[in-house]
Amino acid sequence: MSELIEQVRSSLIEALESDRLTLPTLPEVALNVREAAEDPNVSIPSLCSVIEKDAAVTARIIKVSNSPLFRGSVAIESLQMATTRLGVNYTCNLATGLAMAQMFQATTEIVDTLLRHSWAKSMEIAGIAQVLARHCTKLQEGQASLAGLTHRIGVLPILTYAEDNRKLLSDVGTLNGVIDAVHSDIGSRILKAWDFPKELIDIPLQYMDFQRDAPSADYADLVTAATLQSAAGTDHPLAQIDLSTVKAYDRLGLNDENTDENNTQLVEHIELAVAVFE
Repeated sequence: MSELIEQVRSSLIEALESDRLTLPTLPEVALNVREAAEDPNVSIPSLCSVIEKDAAVTARIIKVSNSPLFRGSVAIESLQMATTRLGVNYTCNLATGLAMAQMFQATTEIVDTLLRHSWAKSMEIAGIAQVLARHCTKLQEGQASLAGLTHRIGVLPILTYAEDNRKLLSDVGTLNGVIDAVHSDIGSRILKAWDFPKELIDIPLQYMDFQRDAPSADYADLVTAATLQSAAGTDHPLAQIDLSTVKAYDRLGLNDENTDENNTQLVEHIELAVAVFE
C-alpha cells in the first residue's frame, strides 16, 4: 500500500506544481470579512454589513455569543450585539471559519461522508484550541479557533482528486494514507494562496511534529495539543503518545502539575467550546 500512497502523492504534488490541481477558494463572505478585518479601524456596523450577507454564518455567530462560553446577563438577538460581545477579531475569524463549512461538500456519497467527517473533526480541534488559548496562553482565541478549522484544509483537493480517480475511493484505508502523507504540504499552499498569516500557513506542516522547537507557545502548539486531546481515550494511535515527551505540552504548561479542580474546569470548558461548533 505504501507504494500506491507514494505514487498518488507524487501525482498530486506534480499536479499542484503544474497548476493542474485546482486549489479551493474561500467563499465570498469569508473573503469580504478578511478584507474588512485588514482595516484596524473597521467599525462593528460595517463588519456586520459584510457578515449579514450570509444568513447561516450570522445565525451561528449569534448562537456562539449566547453559548455558555460567552453568555452574559442579556440574551443576544442581533449580529451587532454578538460582535460587541465577542469582539471584532474573534468575530472575523469565526465568520471566516464558519463560512468554510460550505466548501466541505461533494458529488459522491463516499467523498461527501469523508468531507463531513473531516469538517466535524476540524470543528472539534478548533473548540479545544480555543479553550487552550484562553487558559494556557495570551494568544487570540479567534485565531486559535481558525487554526483548528484550517489545519487539515489540504484534505479538500485530495478528495476532489479522488473523485476523479475512483480507484482511490474503493480503498478508504489507502485514501486515508494518502491524506496523511500529502495534506500538510497542500494545506500550507492553500493557506498561503488565501493570504493567511504565516503563523497559520505553517500549521499544517508543524502540528504533527511533537519534537518541534519554538521560543514560546504558538498556534501550532494549540493545534498539536488539541489533536492529541481529541484522540485521548480512543483506539487511535495518537492516544498512545507519551504526552510528557511532547514539547508543545511543555510550552503550554500542560505537563506542569495542576490541581484536579483546574483540570476539571479545563475539560468542562473544552466540552462547551466543542459544542459551539456542533
